[in-house]
Amino acid sequence: MPPAPRRDRRWLTLVLPALLSLGLGAWGTRRGGSMWRDEAVTESVAHRSLSELWLLVQDIDAVHALHYLMVHGWFALWDGGTVALRAPSVLATAVATVGVAAVAGRLVSPRAGFLAGMAYASTPMVQDYALEGRSYALVAACVVWSSWFFVRAVQGGHPGFWGGYAIVATLGCWLNLFAVLAVVAHGVTLRLTRVSSVIQRRFLLSVFCVGAGSAPLGLLAVGQAEAQLGWLSRPGLVEWAGFIAVASVGILLSTVKPTARGSLALRDVALPLLVVPTGLLMLISMIKPYYVDRYVMYSMAGLALLVGAAGDRALHSDGLRKYHRRPLHSWAAVAAIPAVVIAFLAPWHATIRSPEARKDNVLAISEVVNEIAQPGDAVLLMPARRRDWVLHDPVLYGRLNDIALAQSPAASGTLRGVEYPGDQIRRRILAEDRVIALTDPAGQPLDQTSQEKIKRETLQSHFTVCQRVMVHGAEVRLWARDCAGIEIDRG
Repeated sequence: MPPAPRRDRRWLTLVLPALLSLGLGAWGTRRGGSMWRDEAVTESVAHRSLSELWLLVQDIDAVHALHYLMVHGWFALWDGGTVALRAPSVLATAVATVGVAAVAGRLVSPRAGFLAGMAYASTPMVQDYALEGRSYALVAACVVWSSWFFVRAVQGGHPGFWGGYAIVATLGCWLNLFAVLAVVAHGVTLRLTRVSSVIQRRFLLSVFCVGAGSAPLGLLAVGQAEAQLGWLSRPGLVEWAGFIAVASVGILLSTVKPTARGSLALRDVALPLLVVPTGLLMLISMIKPYYVDRYVMYSMAGLALLVGAAGDRALHSDGLRKYHRRPLHSWAAVAAIPAVVIAFLAPWHATIRSPEARKDNVLAISEVVNEIAQPGDAVLLMPARRRDWVLHDPVLYGRLNDIALAQSPAASGTLRGVEYPGDQIRRRILAEDRVIALTDPAGQPLDQTSQEKIKRETLQSHFTVCQRVMVHGAEVRLWARDCAGIEIDRG
């Protein structure tokens, strides 16, 4: 009798990396009971009504409009605190992981796909944003799957793949406009690959569709760019050194030539995806600062693809040829590689899951405020842009008197509300006996607006610091006219 056909288990090369991604995402999803200010903005804005959301994005944060809308709908299904806030990013990272494995499996082999997926899932930077309630993990999923559609289309697949490419790439741009740099990377791939004029025309048509589909958001975002990104500075030596180091690793890995499947080489897809978005954004930022590493975090997919291909090639080396005659041992060797890598990276993974992994911790600030506040106390944000710290807990801060706030964020259609003019802020401070001031830690630059100067001068002239509590990324100070009965300066 002929031997029974072997069961095709290539689906495991997709599922196992996804399970690893979900497992790492489940580890420390609460980040030690912390939330930083950007996530507090997401949670607050996503809880606004649709009309309030529309009002907001006409003023600022249009680039995050789709993400806010998605989280708004998600909260309607499950409003479960920090776990619910971060769950979409955890799931999106698993989806991106499957996409990375699928691209490498298509271009090289299922084993390369398995290794690439495991590499992507275990990359600390990827996991960092898998555990954040912002859009970056979702953007990465869109970029990865647009790359999959791109590969299928270039390899001569059904013309419908170009339609899928345009749709997914446009979705990525609506989640973050800088996803358009991945489309530029795909254009570089075509320049490195011999393709027919038909494919070139279809790609250009797809690019036109992406541009047209993203244009409304782009036009709206241009007018908000200064308010949105005015805090950025040009990339420095540290940023350039980091980029050059990662790009060098990618270039080194690209010299390991895996067995190609079809006319499209993996390195021609992966290396531009790794280098072009980050490099181009940093170059642009030398003229007008736009660069933040998380905006192009999706480029890590390019590195994972190169790692997967290099690992697959290494397992084809003469030194491991004995495993090729024994499939069970061969896959045991394959599985051992990511296991060793994850063990090596475990301390880094533990670090990114700690509260100190972000600039501040709004939940810890709220705990301190709840501890020292008395009914009727005033609260003062110094500077006003730190109102992000109070957005997540309307119950706690609703019991306090935000004396500088003239219009709430939702009512004013802004992220942080509108404050009174300086003279009114002074009068409102002087009408209080106790003021809880939430400030940046010592050593941070002070805002020099008239309102912020009046806040500082009024408190220093008429009040005494009775309590000072240091929190990660912030300082809580209780100012009072009379410190009798109040513990003095416990910070």
